[in-house]
Amino acid sequence: MTRRTAFRLLMAASALLVGVAVATPAGGQAAVETVATGLDNPRGLAFGPDGHLYVAEAGRGGDGPCFVGPEGPSCFGLSGAVTRIKLDRGEQARVLTGLPSFAVEGEGSAAIGPMDIAFFGSSRFVTFGLGADPALRDQLPALADMARVVRAQFMQNAWQDIADIGDYEATVDPNADGPDSNPNGLIASGAGQVLADSGGNSLLAVDRRGRISTIATFPNRIVPGPGGAPFSMDAVPTSVVVGPDGAYYVSQLTGFPFPVGGANIYRVVPGQAPQVWASGFTNVVDLAFAGNGDLLVVEIATNGILSGDFAGALKRVATDGTVSTVMGAPLFAPYGIAVQGEHAYVSNCGVCAGGGEVLRIGIG
Repeated sequence: MTRRTAFRLLMAASALLVGVAVATPAGGQAAVETVATGLDNPRGLAFGPDGHLYVAEAGRGGDGPCFVGPEGPSCFGLSGAVTRIKLDRGEQARVLTGLPSFAVEGEGSAAIGPMDIAFFGSSRFVTFGLGADPALRDQLPALADMARVVRAQFMQNAWQDIADIGDYEATVDPNADGPDSNPNGLIASGAGQVLADSGGNSLLAVDRRGRISTIATFPNRIVPGPGGAPFSMDAVPTSVVVGPDGAYYVSQLTGFPFPVGGANIYRVVPGQAPQVWASGFTNVVDLAFAGNGDLLVVEIATNGILSGDFAGALKRVATDGTVSTVMGAPLFAPYGIAVQGEHAYVSNCGVCAGGGEVLRIGIG
């Protein structure tokens, strides 16, 4: 099996997620409030310069073409979107629509499409995922726009291609493990963008001219596989943030067999090999630093993807290295996180078509 197995398992479980009732937080957990509902596979979150919260929706696929893709029977459509949430008014609206997406045939769950959003000044950038060998785009022209970083233009309901991550993976293959690209977590600055390619097991930079370079690659690790035999596990980096020290911090989903407690958080200094900064996590999909320097960690399935239990968790790594759980229920297949003041905003049910939401969680 390969790192793609993670998404196949998410798809198999997603039918169980749709329509699941949100539980009341257990005693002692942080306060939680729903600030957006009805989202299609909500993923990464970011605050814009206008103070509003934006969420990338991976969409629900569409009417086709349909194909047996890397995640199983899938159908393509232009259902991906970006939604703006005006927290002060309690309003939500899609401000960018018609983005490429494919998802489980007939269900629209566990989509691959817009994966994350990032801002620098008035510029907005979005990653489009793929989760496959970029050659799939040649075989299926409908997928030609996948595996890219794009600049979003909300007023025109349009986007502009910035960098073809799939082509870079196919040509360069930074970790020399065969072509597989799935652009995921993204940050932006005046120098360009930095993103985690979950399929390519790499951290990439895109400069202001759209030129791509490799910052780091994440090697396979040998772990016990089925029956206890040694197994080479892919890293599957999922997100990147800049820490208070100026270094990059990168989360890890892990590939098959997705061991409980097997996910690391890496600290990356350009020009140096990634270093394990924290360990013992499970299937991490996103990170965010709080104002006090604590790192908040989102686990999509805290009991492990192979368990079939998609109860997630929001955890905290304090500045002294202590790890604690901020919230378990009602997090169910959570995905993205953004922090503002004393609150974390988390996209919940991130593999659900129409059942996704954004939660506001107290972290003070």
